[in-house]
Amino acid sequence: MNIEAYFERIGYKNSRDKLDLETLTDILQHQIRAIPFENLNIHCGDAMELDLEAIFDQIVRRNRGGWCLQVNHLLYWALTTMGFETTILGGYVFNTFTDKYSNAMIHLLLKVTIDGRDYIADAGFGRSYQMWQPLELISGKHQPQTPCIFRLTEDRGTWYLDQIRREQYIPNQEFQDSDLLEKNEHRKIYSFTLEPRTIKDFESVNTYLQESPASVFTSKSFCSLQTPEGVHCLVGFTLTYRRFNYKDNTDLVEFKTLNEKEIEENLKNIFNISLEKKLVPKHGDKFFTI
Repeated sequence: MNIEAYFERIGYKNSRDKLDLETLTDILQHQIRAIPFENLNIHCGDAMELDLEAIFDQIVRRNRGGWCLQVNHLLYWALTTMGFETTILGGYVFNTFTDKYSNAMIHLLLKVTIDGRDYIADAGFGRSYQMWQPLELISGKHQPQTPCIFRLTEDRGTWYLDQIRREQYIPNQEFQDSDLLEKNEHRKIYSFTLEPRTIKDFESVNTYLQESPASVFTSKSFCSLQTPEGVHCLVGFTLTYRRFNYKDNTDLVEFKTLNEKEIEENLKNIFNISLEKKLVPKHGDKFFTI
């Protein structure tokens, strides 16, 4: 694995030497705008690998994306290789349908320490929940970013990430009540502790998430990619584009239903993905919003 190949993959041409917040932010933004958050392997009959060499081959050499266990594992390797003090953490994702956090540790995120200050860096949540800058690990502080206002709070050793969202304008009338739309202004995202983890801690959940009928990842095929103004999402046959804060504290959300040929074209043109096997798009019945 070659760090220069990673930099080329994300289009990063800036400083490699300054281990500061500006560089960390720059790396994060380049990655989320180049590497999609996606689970298409599952719906092409392939596995979502956890081994770093396999992840590097998939994302860097074959120009694909991945889910949090993959893209954040790759980001961990890149930041550590650069010299950043980086720690893997485990998260419990909030399900608005059940109104509770997951029992299992199903999300991988990173803590990065710079000049004695801790930051959360996460390139693997995607959609409109994706942070665009690292979040300083301070309890109760509003941290405004382009997608929304993020906030971290701490209670007895457990940290909680949530967001304050804008209103949404959906010009396509037939999609006004789409199950893909987030309905909450205040949205809980996940909880975590600061206990250091290793990739081995995620091996069993990596298998479960891609094999269990109860997993949202087997229920839905998805792909999302951030842009300088918003985020593209493809779920099943439905393509959306959200433009953040396009006017009056409101996001514009546009919907389009695609056929199989259009899915292939849009994966290539929007997400820069050319699949090696046939994709079977799936919307499913599990709760998943964009």
